[in-house]
Amino acid sequence: MPKTAPLRLSSPGVDRPPATLAGLLREWLPGQRWFAGKDRPVADLDVLSTTELFPGCLHLLVHASPTGVPAPGGTPPPGDCYQLLLGVREHVSPRLARAFIGRVHEGPLAGLVVYDALQDPRSAELLLERLRHPGTAGPLRFEADPSVSVPAGLTPRPLDAEQSNSSLVYGDRYILKVFRRIQPGVNPDLELPGALAAQGCTRVPAPVAWFRTAEPRAATLGVLQPFLPDASDGWALALRALADGDEFTTEAHELGQATADVHLALAAAFPSESATGNDHTATAMTERLEAAAHSVPALRPFVPGLRTAFGALVGRAAGPPAQRIHGDLHLGQVLRAGRDWFVIDFEGEPSKPLAERRSAQSPVRDIAGMLRSFDYAARQRRPWRPEWARRCREAYCAGYAARAGWDPRTKHALLRAYETDRAVYEVLYEARHRPDWLPVPMAAIERLAVRGG
Repeated sequence: MPKTAPLRLSSPGVDRPPATLAGLLREWLPGQRWFAGKDRPVADLDVLSTTELFPGCLHLLVHASPTGVPAPGGTPPPGDCYQLLLGVREHVSPRLARAFIGRVHEGPLAGLVVYDALQDPRSAELLLERLRHPGTAGPLRFEADPSVSVPAGLTPRPLDAEQSNSSLVYGDRYILKVFRRIQPGVNPDLELPGALAAQGCTRVPAPVAWFRTAEPRAATLGVLQPFLPDASDGWALALRALADGDEFTTEAHELGQATADVHLALAAAFPSESATGNDHTATAMTERLEAAAHSVPALRPFVPGLRTAFGALVGRAAGPPAQRIHGDLHLGQVLRAGRDWFVIDFEGEPSKPLAERRSAQSPVRDIAGMLRSFDYAARQRRPWRPEWARRCREAYCAGYAARAGWDPRTKHALLRAYETDRAVYEVLYEARHRPDWLPVPMAAIERLAVRGG
């Protein structure tokens, strides 16, 4: 995987944080849900930028490398750049106890407490004011859609459901996603919704304000979008239908239509790119399979059968043209408000390089991700209801075909390969993070390897 060069920014007007603050951050970072080190201690922490965002709040970009097994060739484990907003006070009230990081003992911050400012309502309010009034703060740039007027005084609250980022909801009218892992370049979660809005696509809440680092190595730091207060995510709706013994085929059909609407708008918004070809795709999928089988012994007996799914692509026609896609589509990435489906979270997989997440790919990848999500939902209750998942899958593909003009089910070899690739990814993820869930993707692995899908 190509390594992204870290950001290097100036730090005007603010001293380099003292060693005690760096030590506090090294202890605090591994416990955060969005930290990629997964509870491993931080071996090295380099402060790339420090900016006083407003009195009592520091904005930091830090490069952190977790301890662990060295990468091939004996090099240290790769690190990541993280965005931190730190509140600074003499004392922290009990309501901010969860945000507490520690007390600094030396330097200009000696005797002061630092904490996660995104948990502080006052800091959250001031951050919104920065977004309401475009401008600069050191190396940071705050920008907005001039056609949208965001009102002042909206009450903030943190959204606890976030995993790889942090989000604040303002007055149940707007939601600000603050990216935690930062790479140089435009984040797809700003780029794609903006492009879709320009195409008149109403399936995605359009960005109204955002902030980033300055050129020449600009990086997106956060995006403010309309919030849908009465919406429910697709995962919760699917589980509710299962619990009530209801079908979900109508919703799945309409979700397929929504997915096609987004794909069609993205194809219109971005120039078409030549596909790398199925031979290259099959090779990359096979390499991921071999790496996953090396890490998860339970996968190894199925490797020969799974290889056939990828081998079936070799020499075949490319299928639908490569284009910009969502990149990580599943039931948790869609919202239903009334009878309308909306697609959110276009960031892709944060662990992948930004260039890869912004590349053109087959739309079948998104479709396969959603089909796997129906299977995941059906596995959440016992007895398992495979027919429920099968009917959802059929309805979703039929809805997609009705809008897109081509039916994913007619691309059997391509769809099976992308489903298999997704299931292999799921096996690796569950083995590392949720071993109790491993039987869910392993059931798909057995189906895809033994019965060909």
